[in-house]
Amino acid sequence: MARPPLDQLESFVIAARLGNLTRAAETMHLTVSALSHRMRLLEERVGHRLLARGPRGVVLTPHGQRLFDAIATPMDAIDEAFRRLGARTDNAVTLSLIPSMATAWLVPRLPAFLARHPELALNLQSTTHVVDFEREPVDAALRLGGGRWPGTVAELLFEEWITPVASPALLERHRRPTLAKLGTLPLLGDPGQRWDDWFATFGGQAPTRYVAAFDDTETLHQAAAQGLGVALARLTLAQPLIDSGRLVALTSKRLKPGFAHYLVYPERSRQHPGFQTMRGWLLAQAAKMKR
Repeated sequence: MARPPLDQLESFVIAARLGNLTRAAETMHLTVSALSHRMRLLEERVGHRLLARGPRGVVLTPHGQRLFDAIATPMDAIDEAFRRLGARTDNAVTLSLIPSMATAWLVPRLPAFLARHPELALNLQSTTHVVDFEREPVDAALRLGGGRWPGTVAELLFEEWITPVASPALLERHRRPTLAKLGTLPLLGDPGQRWDDWFATFGGQAPTRYVAAFDDTETLHQAAAQGLGVALARLTLAQPLIDSGRLVALTSKRLKPGFAHYLVYPERSRQHPGFQTMRGWLLAQAAKMKR
């Protein structure tokens, strides 16, 4: 049997890993029909069904599993070889971070940095996806968490703090409350469900229900700025809204939620001059946050 074309094998491995033809096609910048055509050609060449449709996508058949086990690691090695030989320059830096951190903290600081370092080519990947440094050509990431990500270097940038905030319009309607009366105002449910921690630490009574609940911090902050209710805000991300007057911090009290901001990168990035320039700047910016 003649060896199948490399693009068919690559398509098969990606589809098998993702378990979904639509996502696999998007990853390879193909249409679903083009990917399906490649799979049919490969199955005709090997003479066996390799993928079967399941309730949540596609699954490997026994023949497909044997083929996947045999070729997945060599295909990864080929990808890695081409990645290392790719046209990376010392001044090209790819940084991954969540969208809210990009818009509220990093982007406002970038113009001055890039003006001082016009030689850098910065690529920002604004996503909630946790980058896999072994498989993706990303130099570093800004992450929020406990600081432990196996196989990476994690440097603390600064702690996160949360505090209640509200719009000036809402405070005109309800007046600024004492901490003990905070629960009488319309409160907004936050992604981390930290209101219980807040009331346990500083006193007061949580409401029986929230006006609305949010699973995204940036949307929560915007809802508070529109006067929908009081939000328990992450200060790093809410600070631009506070500085502009759209939000008001209701107290000087702060609660540490148990996570912090980190600069995370693989060992290979230690040898990347462009990243080291950006790393030094990020640490300097973080130091200002601690003052």
